[in-house]
Amino acid sequence: MKILALIDGSKWGHKAALHAVSIAKRKKDAEIVLLSVMDRREARVMAFNYCTQSNKCDIIGTYEQNIWDSMHQSIKGELEALKLYCAEEGCQCTTRIAEGSRKEEITGEINAGGYSLVVMGAHGRTGRLQLGSTLGEICGEITAPVLIVH
Repeated sequence: MKILALIDGSKWGHKAALHAVSIAKRKKDAEIVLLSVMDRREARVMAFNYCTQSNKCDIIGTYEQNIWDSMHQSIKGELEALKLYCAEEGCQCTTRIAEGSRKEEITGEINAGGYSLVVMGAHGRTGRLQLGSTLGEICGEITAPVLIVH
């Protein structure tokens, strides 16, 4: 069994990973792939907001890069901690950070990866009240079953 867990830095994504581990522990030879997709536009928006609020637009490029680097380090740290947890629980696990459109990267990975199950959080970092927007974008374009963790 091959399980894809989508990690976005939210508590919901973290719960999804823990749930994927609990499923994998019950299945012989299960493999977990922890995937995080980073979209540069998020760093750009944060830098633009800083620029407009502080009137320091001369450093927007530097600020955007600093935000991007910080986002990378944060998600990399979370993935490393989850990978260690998987190992402690006796689960085979790999991690991957992709850059680009969440919809394109996630649907591409799911459809090409031969996954038996996709596990994701009900909400993302924004904590939307509705079921996650990522799910809404990908559900019609994938063939693997999706487990939503709340």
